Amino acid sequence: MEQGRQVFEVDLLERYAAKGRGVITCMTAGNDVIVIGTSKGWVIRHDFGVGDSYEFDLSAGRPGEQSIHRVFVDPGGSHCIATVVGAGGAETFYTHAKWTKPRVLSKLKGLLVNAVAWNKQQITEVSTKEFIIGTDNGQLHELAVDEKDKKEKYIKFLFELTELPEAFMGLQMETASLINGTRYYVMAVTPTRLYSFTGFGSLEAVFSSYLHRTVHFMELPGEIPNSELHFFIKQRRAVHFAWLSGAGIYHGSLNFGAQHSSLNGDENFVESKALLDYSKLVSEGAEVVKPSSMALSEFHFLLLIGNKVKVVNRISEHILEELQFDQTSDAAPKGIIGLCSDATAGLFYAYDQNSIFQVSVNDEGRDMWKVYLDMKEYAAALANCRDPLQRDQVYLMQAEAAFSSKDFLRAASFYAKINYILSFEEVTLKFITAGEQDSLRTFLLRKLDSLAKDDKCQITMISTWATELYLDKINRLLLEDDSAWENHNSEYQSIIREFRAFLSDSKDVLDETTTMKLLESYGRAEELVYFASLKGQYDIVVHHYIQQGEAKKALEVLQKPAVPVDLQYKFAPDLIALDAYETVESWMATKNLNPRKLIPAMMRYSSEPHAKNETHEVIKYLEYCVHRLHNEDPGIHNLLLSLYAKQEDDSALLRFLQCKFGKGQENGPDFFYDPKYALRLCLKEKRMRACVHIYSMMSMHEEAVALALQVDPELAMAEADKVEDDEDLRKKLWLMIAKHVVEQEKGTKRENIRKAIAFLKETDGLLKIEDILPFFPDFALIDDFKEAICSSLEDYNKQIEQLKQEMNDATHGADNIRSDINALAQRYAIIDRDEECGVCRRKILTAGREYGTARGFTSVGPMPPFYVFPCGHAFHAQCLIAHVTRCTDEAHAEYILDRQKQLSLMGGEARRDSNGALSPEDSTIPSMSPADKLRSQLDDAIASECPFCGELMIKEISLPFILPEESQHVVSWEIKQNVHVGSQRNIPLPV
Repeated sequence: MEQGRQVFEVDLLERYAAKGRGVITCMTAGNDVIVIGTSKGWVIRHDFGVGDSYEFDLSAGRPGEQSIHRVFVDPGGSHCIATVVGAGGAETFYTHAKWTKPRVLSKLKGLLVNAVAWNKQQITEVSTKEFIIGTDNGQLHELAVDEKDKKEKYIKFLFELTELPEAFMGLQMETASLINGTRYYVMAVTPTRLYSFTGFGSLEAVFSSYLHRTVHFMELPGEIPNSELHFFIKQRRAVHFAWLSGAGIYHGSLNFGAQHSSLNGDENFVESKALLDYSKLVSEGAEVVKPSSMALSEFHFLLLIGNKVKVVNRISEHILEELQFDQTSDAAPKGIIGLCSDATAGLFYAYDQNSIFQVSVNDEGRDMWKVYLDMKEYAAALANCRDPLQRDQVYLMQAEAAFSSKDFLRAASFYAKINYILSFEEVTLKFITAGEQDSLRTFLLRKLDSLAKDDKCQITMISTWATELYLDKINRLLLEDDSAWENHNSEYQSIIREFRAFLSDSKDVLDETTTMKLLESYGRAEELVYFASLKGQYDIVVHHYIQQGEAKKALEVLQKPAVPVDLQYKFAPDLIALDAYETVESWMATKNLNPRKLIPAMMRYSSEPHAKNETHEVIKYLEYCVHRLHNEDPGIHNLLLSLYAKQEDDSALLRFLQCKFGKGQENGPDFFYDPKYALRLCLKEKRMRACVHIYSMMSMHEEAVALALQVDPELAMAEADKVEDDEDLRKKLWLMIAKHVVEQEKGTKRENIRKAIAFLKETDGLLKIEDILPFFPDFALIDDFKEAICSSLEDYNKQIEQLKQEMNDATHGADNIRSDINALAQRYAIIDRDEECGVCRRKILTAGREYGTARGFTSVGPMPPFYVFPCGHAFHAQCLIAHVTRCTDEAHAEYILDRQKQLSLMGGEARRDSNGALSPEDSTIPSMSPADKLRSQLDDAIASECPFCGELMIKEISLPFILPEESQHVVSWEIKQNVHVGSQRNIPLPV
């Protein structure tokens, strides 16, 4: 055992605890409350929690000498049962911690109570709930007491021993709440037997069931001064028990949570049973002395033998300590009477006739790991270890035991868990010396699991060593069996899978360069590729698959989201040469791929010969880019056009040229290929129809028609019809076609002329007979053209008549305009004498001296100049100028003021007649004077429309209510908050 302070220590708690009320006969404890019974019938209660004590005289009113037989207190220290014996027989009392006077339990009169089993799970401070008492005549009774009732609620008979009537000496009870109800577990002991009772429902139901089934008991014959039964309570639940019997200490673990099908027998809740023989408590050959009392702790038995308490380890059955007591001289002859325990406080007590001794526990489990280790119970030893050094010693013993038995793999696992007492080098040397490479690898792997993440250097070193051990193992397996790689269930395949899993787990700690060199040196190409993919070295992976001719696998790697898109471009030439179909399908399935960077690979593929009926994969991809992805790269369009041009069938080329790829884009081009390059390519490949289309598209219509005439005259006619906005060019193109048609038919004269006449009809009147006559030979007969010439003359005659009609219409229109101008000069408006100016609200006809005459205007008599609009609004000239300049923009206002200033400087020149009307003589003057021009410009600037009904008023909607120059007025409108809020008064208003 480890050296240090004692596990159990004895201290005198109280001397002369009986307080002169006789000598102590019995004692019990619970929750820092000690209750003692004396030889004169007194019960003394010491409450160390609150520091007070009081006593009851249970012998009062009883004849003769009375003595307390037994006292019992619940784990909470509130409820107490005491039995007094004397000449009048036995009588049992109940007292509560709050009472000053005990109450007799009359229904128990005459019964000597030896044991009490409290319901520890349900008992409360105010109620005992149901509990069991065991009597000296072998009976069990159930009763319950409530503090407020001052008496027992009920007493029920439960059970009686009939086969072997003995006194019940110890009694314990536990309950467990299960799905189907509450289950009771009851253990009771007599001097020779331990009885077990269990069942569901109520206590009465449980014990009544034993009328029809056998009571299970364990019989251990032998004489014992005092048979006792103890439960060790941990977290309010009994975990193990001990019975002080004549044959020894019978003990075991308790499992009240188990649900068994059988309802009888202690096997339902008793486990790990054992018997401690008393002979182990004395040296060999010495006389065996049986304990007179016992207490039970978590790991030890406290056995009262004579005047000493021997502490025996429950697991190893070895004596740990012997406790001595400082007794008084008068109490020493009779020695220590008994032991009891306080499960709630975790304390033990010993008592003699006068004194109470407290036995304290000082970390009794501190050495239990060593106890279990000596017994080779390693799991229990680890569970009781307190620090890493203790665990290391357990692991070391396990490892040494496994190594000695040549169980090297198991030994490796245990060695890997040791951190302090054995170095890494010592362990590795042990396995190297033993030639156990597999066990060494296991040790390294387990060691990796136990290392902290901060030990990066050590983790990398060990991982690299483990990698080399894996590779060595793989090579050794191949040397042993060449066909091992073909068998999927072989050890070789298993180690390969294990190695790959290791690489996956260790990819972040393995040095990339070192590991790849190791894999390469051992010739493990597949594992090299696997590790490269783990490390993101996808170029190595793809290159390997290309070398193996596995294009599909390489493409699968490239399609992973983590793979850089640049690798697509890098390996595109090799992949399309290896498998064009799969490569193109992969390209089409890959997003964010720039087709322009694939042009070198596509050109390399296109330069190679292909079967006539073979699908051109590059054309398929380029069509996908152009039509589906709407690619606008000129390089892509030029490449697709060049591939179309090299095909025998030019239909795809023509469709491509006719398609407007830029359609729908504002101000966008109709095509994205280079037309000059396309023309040069089509001419080289002799794709004449395509050339005609390109010429037309480039607005080179003459070249298009000339080339089309070499291919098909119908095509030439179609090209000529495309010109719509230039009649001269269109006529020129049709003349080219006509010349070609005439020259093509030189063989027959009349037929030649007939076809030429028919051609004229196709031009829809654009060409006349006179236009094509120069194309015929000079000796052609006029008779052959008679009908065409007559038809042409008739057309000319119709055109002349139509021109005459248009001239007459124009002359008539001029006359109408002239008359309208004369009528306009005579237009007038009637002004009411009370009509007001729309701006100043003064009367329009106010005398000029009161208003003032506008500059540049001549007043008419006493009236100032004014404007009247068709809508009825009227304004003084000066008011209108001021209003318009204020509301219009700055440039327009400056223009108005400038015209007004110039007009005022020409005051000596001719003025308008009344209200600005021109005289009839003036209306015939072809030119105007400078003043009239300025006045006309000013009129247009200010009076082109009514300022209240026109656009000027509409624009004012967008102006703010408060103009910037009026911002100083805003301050005067603000409501200022009264600063002196506290001085406000409420003035009542009269109702």
